[in-house]
Amino acid sequence: MTMTPQEVQEHFMTYLEATECSVIEKSSEHVTVKLSPQADKMLTNRPYYWGFVERTGAPAETLSFTFVFDPTKYDEALAKQQKNSASPARQGQDPVLSRYYGTAPLLPVLGPGRIQREDVTYGSSRLAQIWNASREEGKCVYLFQQPSAPAAQRGRSTAYEQWLGVCFKVEFSCDLKREELHFLGISMSSRAIIEHFPAVLEGRELHPRLPERVHVKPAVLTLTEAAALLEDYLIEKLSRLDYGWAAQARERLRQELAVIDGYYEDLLKEEDEEKKALIAEQYENRKSEMQWQYEPKVSLSAITSGLFHLCSPVSASS
Repeated sequence: MTMTPQEVQEHFMTYLEATECSVIEKSSEHVTVKLSPQADKMLTNRPYYWGFVERTGAPAETLSFTFVFDPTKYDEALAKQQKNSASPARQGQDPVLSRYYGTAPLLPVLGPGRIQREDVTYGSSRLAQIWNASREEGKCVYLFQQPSAPAAQRGRSTAYEQWLGVCFKVEFSCDLKREELHFLGISMSSRAIIEHFPAVLEGRELHPRLPERVHVKPAVLTLTEAAALLEDYLIEKLSRLDYGWAAQARERLRQELAVIDGYYEDLLKEEDEEKKALIAEQYENRKSEMQWQYEPKVSLSAITSGLFHLCSPVSASS
């Protein structure tokens, strides 16, 4: 699994917009933002500062960052811009003075403090931090669809159907690894299950407050029962996949264990009992490491979930 710089930027911008960060500058390679208090608390690791602000009521000053999603293209564009904007005075600086005293910067640092640059690419710690913050702050949501204007003006109450949506992460691992995301939804009243639940939510205006003239259909499932049905559905789906990769991993494991056996075969004939015990321990540890690394595994975990109250009929074929 990998992501292009554009996909990384989309994920990153979704978090920045959701936490109401102020965008100062943006291009296809970067974004410069002033963090909101919520994002600053989650991303900058300044608990003492925020504790001081909350105790004293002092005005908070959040940090600013330039997040770069395509460092190569960004650096090329930045170098070109600096070259084109170089002043005659700068171009005519005395080379002797520059050699001993350095070159004076063209412009002062922007903003109330320095704007820190961070490269954000797939696998970077900052992207992982954004995902962790998103999971921490949005593990479970409780949202209602806003009815259209004509529906809101009707005198009778509109029936809402409650859906549990869960985003599962499936990890296939051996000495290689692959991950998949499955976002499923289940009706709490009809038990219908939808595989691509985000397609159902797309285009619907969702808010955390129950609209007027609305009532929710009674649920026949508890949250525990609904979550278990989704998990069983996904496990059954995964059971139908081709697991040839697992057989290949076990064959690689067999070969690695054969190499280890061959290496330790003579060593284990050591006559000194103390040395033999140490060698045997190393042998077992080495085999355990190989088994942990190569043995095929499939793990399933829930990343985020939510209860969505939708007003229009939802088809299980969506």
